[in-house]
Amino acid sequence: IFPCVFQAILIFCWVYVRKYQSRRESEVISTITAIFALAVALISSALLPVDIFLVSYMKNQNGTFKDWADANVSRQIEDTVLYGYYTLYSIILFCVFLWIPFVYFYYEEKEDDDGNTCSQVKTALKYTLGFITVCAVLLLIGAFVPLDIPNKKNSTEWEKVKLLFEEFGSSHGLTALSFSISSLTVIGMLAAITYTAYGMSALPLNLIKGTTSAAYERLENTEDIEEVEQRLLRIKSKCRDGRPLSSRDRRTVQQLEERLRTLRRRERHLESIEKSLWTKFCEAIRPLKIVWGVFFIIVALLFTVSLFLSNLDKALHSAGFDSGFIILGTNLTNPLNMLLPVLQTVFPLDYILITTIVMYFIFTSMAGIRNMGIWFFWIRLYKIRRGKTRPQALLFLCMILLLIVLHTSYMIYSLAPQYVMYGSQKYLVQELAAFLFCVNLCYLLSFLDQCIVTRTYLFLHKFWFFSAAYYFGNWAFIAVFLIGLIVSCCKGKKSVIEGEVDEDDSDMSDDELSVYYH
Repeated sequence: IFPCVFQAILIFCWVYVRKYQSRRESEVISTITAIFALAVALISSALLPVDIFLVSYMKNQNGTFKDWADANVSRQIEDTVLYGYYTLYSIILFCVFLWIPFVYFYYEEKEDDDGNTCSQVKTALKYTLGFITVCAVLLLIGAFVPLDIPNKKNSTEWEKVKLLFEEFGSSHGLTALSFSISSLTVIGMLAAITYTAYGMSALPLNLIKGTTSAAYERLENTEDIEEVEQRLLRIKSKCRDGRPLSSRDRRTVQQLEERLRTLRRRERHLESIEKSLWTKFCEAIRPLKIVWGVFFIIVALLFTVSLFLSNLDKALHSAGFDSGFIILGTNLTNPLNMLLPVLQTVFPLDYILITTIVMYFIFTSMAGIRNMGIWFFWIRLYKIRRGKTRPQALLFLCMILLLIVLHTSYMIYSLAPQYVMYGSQKYLVQELAAFLFCVNLCYLLSFLDQCIVTRTYLFLHKFWFFSAAYYFGNWAFIAVFLIGLIVSCCKGKKSVIEGEVDEDDSDMSDDELSVYYH
């Protein structure tokens, strides 16, 4: 099954990249890099469900370990999952700090240079060296950063927490890698706050509202063309007697001519869309889009409520800021944390749900990036447009998705903390009577010899200060989602050619979209 899944991921990445990349500016090396980085992001997102499944699979429903799951086998499985994390995370470090920056700067130099490959490589390596230096600094800091969790009054509980992290390993090399990945996860948190939170509101509302009619837009566009042409004629009529136009009139003529070219490009695109079979198919499935939109907005609201309750639980019952807001058990439950234990009774519904949640976060992130474009603070760097996206923008998009995937695990943990920690594991508790046992779900303070913690949980909480940053990031995520929901509700329908025709486009770019409409 894994080779089939891997092939499906590669096919999806190839189709996605080819759908958005510019035909005139496409390059083999940038295309391969974008496809590979996107595939790594999707494969990394699958680690969390696999991790939860493996720790759950080692135990029976009555709380006992399966016959084959002795101490050595359990430890071997845990180590295998851990090495899987470190392998994929090492690849992510390689992509973020070396490969993607090198390809990006190489392509930037290729646009400015006249074809001197050696010069392009040298300049790209020079700029990439800065990223490598940052990576080296993070690795050095991570190798020697103190990991001691501050002592608390309840020493018994905190000794158990410390023991969990001691079992996670104390190798300086693994700690350095963990620190570097956690640093990138904080950046991924900022990207998730910016793009995923907005995408969760924009994607379903765009499906519900739909787009304007191509025929109606053509009618309005034709009226705009006639109006601009009339204004041009009135201004040019001033020089019929041989008098030259004033500088103000010349500037106005130039602006109107540019506006006219843009309107005529819109006319060609609208005509192509109106005649395309794809448009007719989309109109036929319009009711289905509305149903999906309503479903997605319900899911988004469910996630937001669950995240709010989870964060509120940490605010009220956690050990505080200097412990990374680690919570010693669930006090305020949330809808998702209640639903997953119910689904555990029917295999594999809980794993299907957790995998769906992970994929939902990734696709809403893609939708957010596509709607907003790529920004650096208040400066818009690139637009993501079908068939017209520059290679540099695709590389940025894939890097952002890599960083968001790193943060996805903590988002899932925030939504269902107990489930992410132990899956469906149960343990036996001896009652007062010597021969009576009670079966309970595992939670943080469960007996360490009876419950196995997922590697995901330990990885997320290895550094308490990063956990504290994630906690505050969740509040920011909720706030941005609500703001995005209000903005998306107030906005009208999108144009059927939204973002596909801009004034800075050339007439040659019209051919790049024709493949989608014919």
